[in-house]
Amino acid sequence: MRMMIVLSAIALAAATAHSQWTLENSNTTASLRGIHSLGGGVAWASGTDGTVLRTEDGGFEWQTCSIPPGAEKLDFRGIQAFDANTAIVMSSGKGDLSRLYKTTDGCHSWTLLRTNTDEDGFWDALVFKNQDAGELVGDPVKGHFVVISNVGPGWFCECSDTFAPPAREGEAAFAASNSSVLSFGRRDFMLGTGGVHGSRVIFFDWQLAKGSNDQIVPVQKARDVPIATGKESTGIFSLGMRDRQNIIAVGGDYLKPDESSGTAAFTIDGGKSWQAASTQPHGYRSAVAYDAASKTWITVGPNGTDISTDDGKNWRAVKANSALNEPADADKNWNALSLPFVVGPHGRIGKLNEPALKAALATK
Repeated sequence: MRMMIVLSAIALAAATAHSQWTLENSNTTASLRGIHSLGGGVAWASGTDGTVLRTEDGGFEWQTCSIPPGAEKLDFRGIQAFDANTAIVMSSGKGDLSRLYKTTDGCHSWTLLRTNTDEDGFWDALVFKNQDAGELVGDPVKGHFVVISNVGPGWFCECSDTFAPPAREGEAAFAASNSSVLSFGRRDFMLGTGGVHGSRVIFFDWQLAKGSNDQIVPVQKARDVPIATGKESTGIFSLGMRDRQNIIAVGGDYLKPDESSGTAAFTIDGGKSWQAASTQPHGYRSAVAYDAASKTWITVGPNGTDISTDDGKNWRAVKANSALNEPADADKNWNALSLPFVVGPHGRIGKLNEPALKAALATK
């Protein structure tokens, strides 16, 4: 969705725990929205002005990559990495400002994979299970979401009424954190949406046609989700999964970052039914992720960070602690998550602080 996040400079008056992010030096002032942590110390990040970053040592040093050809003014809102040398980065923008580039040599050089040729198109999110199984989703064109799939050696796009999910009037996805799409397997995924007529998730599954050994056809269904609605600026901004049944949606109204109502919902049946969180995060949230080690959900946004230990039913804020010499803004001004990393505007990168998270969990 064509949007700009409005950052809040207002700090909460009270807190229940310490900040859980250790700020790192990114060597850039770009606004970062793309982040993908592979584990083993390897992670990639991306943002405005054609910025791509990479670390191989767990964030001790973030290396500035070469800018892909012609990408100096592009906004790289999504990145998917496969190893320390290989990654695909997605830019978001109207028409040909939406592009895909790939590197296989540790970001020394890039190859342009695809450029959006529809002047009304706008790409929102890119997810992969492996290099042969990925999905790219864009805002509706002619009443249908754009779905570009990679299920083999090349990309293909089926944008007919049959293959692309139909959109309600005024419905779109959000390119806030590259996490409005959740992938479950080789071909099936879930898309979170928003807009004036409500928030919902759309399930999209490719299956073999009955009686066929090679023809795949789409199976689609949708469910309403109790997330903020009624405006183009409202909806689901991120989906996170603990397992196939337990999924959380977060969002709200990005134009009202301090508004807490309608910012989180959860499902325990794989998305068939959704419930609003009893205690909501304390503002609009653009990303959510599950930390398996601590069995904790973490969600972030412009005005702070919240955690949940009951699968999204209740959320509570964490905040920087001056007594521990934490920066006053260590908990806030974040866009996207790929644990243990979080990224935000002005080159902000943070890493999960395990002792601080434990302190937060111990605080009642």
